[in-house]
Amino acid sequence: MHLLRYGMTLGTALLVVAPAANADTFTLTLFHTNDLHGRTDQYPHLMTTLNEARDTYGEGLLLDAGDIFSGTLYFNEFLGQDALTFMNLMGYDAFVPGNHEFDLGDPEEGHQALAAFFEGAEFPIVGANLDFSAAPEFAELLGESLSANAQEGHLYDGIIVEYSGEQIGIFGLSTQDSETISSPGQVSISDYRQAAEEMVAGFEAQGVNKIIALTHLGYDSDPSVGNDLLLAQHVEGIDVVIGGHSHTRVVSPTLVTENHSGEPKAPTAVGQAGEYGQHLGVMQVTFDVNGVVQNVSGELLAADERKADPEALAMLAPYTEAIESLRDQQVGASVISELPNPRHGHGDAVSVRANETALGNLIADGQLRAAQRIEPATVMAIQNSGGIREALPKGDVTVGELIVVQPFGNRLTLLEVTGAELLETFEIALANAPEENGGFLQVSSGTELVYDSQRPAGERVISLEVNREGAMQAINPENTYIIATNNFTAAGGDSHAALGAAYEDGRNTIVGNTDWEMLRDHIVELGEVFYQPEGRIIDQAQHGQAVEE
Repeated sequence: MHLLRYGMTLGTALLVVAPAANADTFTLTLFHTNDLHGRTDQYPHLMTTLNEARDTYGEGLLLDAGDIFSGTLYFNEFLGQDALTFMNLMGYDAFVPGNHEFDLGDPEEGHQALAAFFEGAEFPIVGANLDFSAAPEFAELLGESLSANAQEGHLYDGIIVEYSGEQIGIFGLSTQDSETISSPGQVSISDYRQAAEEMVAGFEAQGVNKIIALTHLGYDSDPSVGNDLLLAQHVEGIDVVIGGHSHTRVVSPTLVTENHSGEPKAPTAVGQAGEYGQHLGVMQVTFDVNGVVQNVSGELLAADERKADPEALAMLAPYTEAIESLRDQQVGASVISELPNPRHGHGDAVSVRANETALGNLIADGQLRAAQRIEPATVMAIQNSGGIREALPKGDVTVGELIVVQPFGNRLTLLEVTGAELLETFEIALANAPEENGGFLQVSSGTELVYDSQRPAGERVISLEVNREGAMQAINPENTYIIATNNFTAAGGDSHAALGAAYEDGRNTIVGNTDWEMLRDHIVELGEVFYQPEGRIIDQAQHGQAVEE
């Protein structure tokens, strides 16, 4: 693979594939964002940045590569309708759903918030490998597969838009990871490369030779589920990839000029604008008369360095006032010592996604207490570590802090599982150990797990015990147990196939308690919260190394 990237090979913001042809050329300007994750307060800064970019570069297409949903009090309170107000104001031309757009999927109600978001959008939604047809809440929003007359708020595989007299094809792709890290429910997700090839063929059949893939795949994410660089290498005919999902800051467009076999190919420019609305991406692509990319330039404009747009700031005020009232509400409990949420990528030796943590213990205990009030026979609660998002600071606890820790609004679910299924569940959770995995499980008090991360995956659990009637007992593969978790994990999220099978078999009861509310109730009962790791989860390999040292 031969990639030319600003600062690595050419050392200038202008990437030249071949000398511009003598014949007429055409330059397309793109502005793009991705992965705002509920940071609605960034839109006034983005508005100013976009206006400046339009003054500098002229008019262009404005695209968003997904994950508007989840992550802040704004989202928890307004479910994306706040963000939609600003997206409509800015004039987006197309949007592809990301995995977090499916976070609120409900087994009974489906995706009501997402359908409302789509319905209110003043721009089309594209997703060539997303099939919404089996979900009734989207029935009135389904458009044709490929449209040259796309309606706002409708769903398409791809659209054709006119820009400066030229026909531009735009199609969407979203990660298949959503099947395990979110809750798509009746929305199915197909292979991204096959969908892309079909879209290129469809555009070319319509005489469109300038094609943009708007993706939520990740710049260089897990190759087993695909990413933007692999897409550019494997699928001929895509001129531009505007991406999201990996939160990558591609400072100047990456150019892919060879296919997966190392053979020369028509260039594909790849861009992504980081995360949280901190930057607006700009890309200018010059094509020859045959629609082949000739020149590419681009940059990321820092939104935080611009003053907020006054009109947008005034529009934000009532949203902020509403969430500040909720954010500052004290729950009546105090944390004695900060409960961190460590991650390897932040320089921590341990990670919430690979090790027992004090905060993980607190959350799991809160779930167990809530479950046992409904079903006293519940033996343990488990919390997927990917659902624990922020630390809980020292001091008096507010509602806002709890929602930031657990922002997804998942509901308590009781599952009836066999001991064999439970042991398999922990093997799945430990498959990546000691590396991070969002499916790593924090466990409640009274559960003791010993494993060896040096053993082959699937053979790592040494012992799993629970406290029953005051005595620790090993999990018996032949026995049946009631456990508690959130509805996302219970339905098979984060690759928990054993739990998902039990869920599909009807051995589940969704209780309804929301994750952060269970955490609130538990800490209010405690009054003063002091938690620490206490040996609930032990990696014998690492423990042995520590003893030897």
